[in-house]
Amino acid sequence: MTTDRTDIRTGIVGLGNIGQYHAERLVDLDVPLVGGMDVATDARTRFARRYDVDVYEDHRDLYDTLDAVVITTPNKYHEEYAIDAFEHDLHVLLEKPLAHSMESAERIAEAAREADGHCMVGFNNRFANAVRIVKNRLDRGDLGEVSHVEANYVRRRGIPGRGSWFTRRQIAGGGALIDLGVHAIDLAMYLLDYPEVTEVSGIARSEFGSREEYAYLDMWADDAGPAGFDVDDSASAFVRCADDQSISLEVAWATNRPANHEFVVRGTESAARFDLLEGDLSFYSASKIGPDHLEDTSIETRQNDTHTDEQRTFFDRIAADDPDDDSVEQALAVQRIVDAIYRSSEEGRTIPIDE
Repeated sequence: MTTDRTDIRTGIVGLGNIGQYHAERLVDLDVPLVGGMDVATDARTRFARRYDVDVYEDHRDLYDTLDAVVITTPNKYHEEYAIDAFEHDLHVLLEKPLAHSMESAERIAEAAREADGHCMVGFNNRFANAVRIVKNRLDRGDLGEVSHVEANYVRRRGIPGRGSWFTRRQIAGGGALIDLGVHAIDLAMYLLDYPEVTEVSGIARSEFGSREEYAYLDMWADDAGPAGFDVDDSASAFVRCADDQSISLEVAWATNRPANHEFVVRGTESAARFDLLEGDLSFYSASKIGPDHLEDTSIETRQNDTHTDEQRTFFDRIAADDPDDDSVEQALAVQRIVDAIYRSSEEGRTIPIDE
């Protein structure tokens, strides 16, 4: 058993912007970054120059030098790199979503069940301070019986890069729903303690990304135009769970409305509302102690770097040999909901989750 995260030799597969983002945090946490792998020569050269580490074109050569790996490739390639990592007995931090398709996600989950290494899926928003406060109060029972979560992750203009892998179904598996929606679904399910899901109804739309005249102020990657854009840029859904718990979901890369990152958790004793990106947090309740009255309480907390705290948790669990046994299974449940929303949209009907 390793007893210190500074002893865990770690590499990154996928050396683009997301990979470098993770690399910076590895360095800050004093986790030894010993190498990286990417199929693109320019990405390897840039990474080697910046971090002074060995880089590889074949991930198996990198895996021979590691104890743990962070996988940040496009969704379609998660399966190959994750399963090979499990076979090398590596610990794996796998960026969300679990995979680009339900079938691929199931194969990853099956391999993870048989693996000796720990695996965490990168749902970093769980580590936001506002979310931690809400989860703590939920676990204490302060909100009473929780029946519904309103989950919003809506950008006004935020397609990540038309023409990039994000906007190609064959590689990404979908658009706004599989990019932003998995964060919102995971967070809602996490706050509900991952109940059994019984049925899903939803619509995925593509209304803006395929337009020649798409207007925007900034874009995460270059805009190559609408050619090849074949994914959704927004989705609306309703998820029904056991014991009449439910989730309403709104996600979008592009809409003609103000951006919205608000989550509302409704309970019989109190409700919580927080902004996922800004961190604003309030609780709402009512009382008959004295004259009937409504109580609104604002909570002030500092913003935190959720990826850093996610990495710290991952490596500390490895060091303590304390695995997060639920991470992959919960990511599989999220993938199942995403798949059902797409099927519901295509078939125009509610999808029983076991169908």
